[in-house]
Amino acid sequence: MPDIFGPKYYLENESFSIQLMRRKGYSSMSTPHAHAFYELYYLRKGERVYFINGKVYTVKSGDIIVINPHDVHRTTSSTIPEFERILINFTHDFIQPGILSSDLPLLPFQHGSQLIRFPLEEQPNTEQLIFEMLRECKKKQTGHTLYVKALLSKLLIQIYRQSFHAPPEYDHPMHEKVSEIATYLHQHYLEELTLKNIAEQFYISPSYLSRTFKKVTGFYFSEYVQAVRMREARRQLIESDEKVLTIAENVGFHSIAHFNKVFKKMTGVSPMQFRKQNKHLSYEEQKLFVE
Repeated sequence: MPDIFGPKYYLENESFSIQLMRRKGYSSMSTPHAHAFYELYYLRKGERVYFINGKVYTVKSGDIIVINPHDVHRTTSSTIPEFERILINFTHDFIQPGILSSDLPLLPFQHGSQLIRFPLEEQPNTEQLIFEMLRECKKKQTGHTLYVKALLSKLLIQIYRQSFHAPPEYDHPMHEKVSEIATYLHQHYLEELTLKNIAEQFYISPSYLSRTFKKVTGFYFSEYVQAVRMREARRQLIESDEKVLTIAENVGFHSIAHFNKVFKKMTGVSPMQFRKQNKHLSYEEQKLFVE
């Protein structure tokens, strides 16, 4: 069966998109990435491994991965190489204001980016909603944009209800170990974090940790430590009036020149430019940038 890349349908100046893809064989994102819009990754067939913000998930048929804007994520093959997925991307403004201003905090996803696993009896209904969106975008009948918004709103409510249930357990022991290590790095970013020390602390060899961490997350160990520190630096730049030098020290950098260099490499702007560009953000928008 050849790979199938269905057409990518857009609505309202690309504020919404949806695409079906089917692939045979092992594949993975070359590097982790993030973007400024929401993402729903629905796995219709097969199995995938997803890494999001320090957690590893084994995604199975019928599961949905929900991703808040700016959250770093990466997907790779599991032991099952073939898969079929539908990817939905949308901006905050695409959803009707009446839905977002209701008593239900649908966006951003309240429990963060995570795996949503619906009970088996509910999965056909979830798939029907998603395929209806795909059909509406394909046929483009009168009112199709409004119809897609209604379908998406219904799906978000279902996701919100299911998000209060604990995510499934880890399928692979090393996935759990990588998640534990990533969580530790998030909690101890201010300390001296070396591959050797962390490997000793978690009772595995440095070479195995380096190899496995890169395979699962897409990051080299040192790159991930820097990414965690930069995330905290962005939060402090937005939420505080501390000097850049103080923030650099707060997140574990001993050289302001090195901090500035790494920050610009990862964000495209200097720390001061980032602060000026984002000080005006609302509370909800700040949450999307720094959580």
